Amino acid sequence: MEHPPLNTDLDVIGGAGFKEDAVREEVVFPLLVRLGYASSGDSRIVRSRAISHPFVAIGSTRRPITIIPDYLLEVGGRAAWVLDAKAPNENITTGQNVEQAFSYAIHPEIRASLFALCNGREFALFRVEERDPLLHFKMGDLEAHWRPLFGLIGPQAFRDGPKPISITQPPPEPETDYLAVNPPAEVTQIAKQAAKRHHGVHGYFTRQVWSVVQAYIERFSKPGDVVLDPFGGTGVTLIESLILGRKGIHVDINPLSQFIVQTLISSFDPSDLVESYQSIRRDFENRRPENDEEVEALLERLPFPSGIELPKNADVRDISELFSRRQLAELALLKSLVLGVKNAPTRAHLLLMFSGLLNKINLTYHASEGRSEGRGDSAVFRYYRYRIAHTSPSLDVLRVFESRLRKILAAKEELRPFVSKANPADYQVLKGSATNLAMVETQSVDYIYTDPPYGSKIPYLDLSVMWNAWLDLTVTRDDFAQEAIEGGELGKTKGDYSALLAQSINEMYRVLKFGRWMSFVFAHKDPAYWHLIVGAAEAAGFEYAGVTKQNNGQSSFKKRQNPFTVLSGQLIINFKKVKNPRSIMAVELGMDIADVIEETIEASIALHHGATIEQINDDLVIRGLELGFLHILSKQYQDLTPLLRDRFMYDEAEQKYHIKRNTKFKAHIDVRMRIRYFLLSYMRRMEMQKIRPSFDDIVLSIMPLLKNGITPEHQTIQSVLEDIAEPAGVDRWRLKNVGQGAFDF
Repeated sequence: MEHPPLNTDLDVIGGAGFKEDAVREEVVFPLLVRLGYASSGDSRIVRSRAISHPFVAIGSTRRPITIIPDYLLEVGGRAAWVLDAKAPNENITTGQNVEQAFSYAIHPEIRASLFALCNGREFALFRVEERDPLLHFKMGDLEAHWRPLFGLIGPQAFRDGPKPISITQPPPEPETDYLAVNPPAEVTQIAKQAAKRHHGVHGYFTRQVWSVVQAYIERFSKPGDVVLDPFGGTGVTLIESLILGRKGIHVDINPLSQFIVQTLISSFDPSDLVESYQSIRRDFENRRPENDEEVEALLERLPFPSGIELPKNADVRDISELFSRRQLAELALLKSLVLGVKNAPTRAHLLLMFSGLLNKINLTYHASEGRSEGRGDSAVFRYYRYRIAHTSPSLDVLRVFESRLRKILAAKEELRPFVSKANPADYQVLKGSATNLAMVETQSVDYIYTDPPYGSKIPYLDLSVMWNAWLDLTVTRDDFAQEAIEGGELGKTKGDYSALLAQSINEMYRVLKFGRWMSFVFAHKDPAYWHLIVGAAEAAGFEYAGVTKQNNGQSSFKKRQNPFTVLSGQLIINFKKVKNPRSIMAVELGMDIADVIEETIEASIALHHGATIEQINDDLVIRGLELGFLHILSKQYQDLTPLLRDRFMYDEAEQKYHIKRNTKFKAHIDVRMRIRYFLLSYMRRMEMQKIRPSFDDIVLSIMPLLKNGITPEHQTIQSVLEDIAEPAGVDRWRLKNVGQGAFDF
């Protein structure tokens, strides 16, 4: 009897509709059947068996609480092991989920020696007497781990009686064809706060969504591979690489970035951290200034940042003016107590806590409207400049410091199983410029995922002055010169930025192995930056391999304030490093570029039933790139707002553009021309993904884009298709002369 195949398609499992019940039915149950268990017989699956909690009862009658494991596996009439299913976004290696499954296994009515958890994406098997997983793997790697898994929990393992449990190495895996994979679809599980290792550790200007980064690392690399992020920021790429069993290299020119990431993944003694915190708290309370005289006396004795000039757009000139005198005194006292801790790892983690509270203990702190005073952040994260708040709540330093302790302990506990297993040689956290990756060997990297700076959007070093000054971290003039931004205190031009970004891409090309991938995050309204990235990547030798639109899960404050100029989501551009890269070549569209622009906007409105500025911009950029008119778009349409306001209607409530009332979609553009335009775009995308679509696939994909004007007959679409494409098997199509006419080699 053939058992149903397991659903290990991570795109499907990560989808919004894939919940815990789907994990049970589509992943866990087929796995149990394949292992040799059935609903009846000697090797039995017992679903949702209710058992009384051995320790807890409620009410005056002491009524027992019932607990229910998802699956109890019995062999020969005796409990063998327990399995609990979880939703795809839940942690199954540490925390309450593991404790819950453990409580099932040790229950007096079960007394199993093994228990497991599965969230559809991962599987973890534990012995009840051990804290770390006995076996832990991604479901996509199930076949490589099948032999040890079956040997541990297959029915025969329990019939043979107790025996030493050992993990044998899986057989060597066949060599991976990296270029055969396609980029992930949009990740819909956006649960930022679900990962304590990232959320709440330390404020920063940008932070990639961990589940998106994880999906790309999983798709484009395998365990043991080296993953690089040359614009590392808060280390999401490095940390998710370690969690997935990869090696990681984190590079960032900002010393604050290096400090945050290095401390977060370093070893420490949590009990010593708590004891040191308690000692500091007592000393702080005893020495805390009670009046202005004591404040000034402390400032006479203790050092604090002063005489450091802030960026020109700051509301004040000197760094000391970002704080009240009391804030300066209390911060100086707290830092002096932290520096007095002798244990270096503990001291580093206390400094990370201290650095984290600076976000709230300053005069630029803005409390979020309608929330408690402690729910807010500094102006640098809201407005990207040092803007003094009109009214700033005076938060208690010790309370904020204590909250940092809780955040750090939670993050470290979540990271512990992964970082503790990682060899120090498996990761590097480096301060350096992406323009010079001399510390990374040529062709030593298997995958690059990075979110670079975009023009003048965020001057990272300028905005980090407050943190770097309090932490005594050095930023040199050469650091400012090598930072890939436009503007800033050095007044860099777009040409300077372009040259620095091109140097960075050249370095990424050098260190990446052939046959591997690079993913670039794009989050800017100006298509010129897209053109710059793709042009620089092609000049370096990369081949463009498509783009994925990715929602980031929520609308930012800056987006709400500037709906026409800020993107709430992002695009992820993928490139391949191959021996003979194909370059994007402009095609003869046969229609005026202004008509192309308006046609695309109307198609976006039709497709989305009213389109946001992000959807319109994304559709324009993608089509402009794929059809080769992006250079015109970037020069003539840097700001779409005037065109959109003139030609279309904006709905404030929906934040969407629509066709104006009492008007119709444009119909003067020949229907065959419009079909050709959209067919070229669609077929090029299919070629990049190595897909040969059927005629029905083609019609269903482009018909929604042709709602404007006259909806064509299928015969019209087929006749245009035959002009630009050719059959490739039974009811399959491909562009004509691929490799010669459609692309340059």
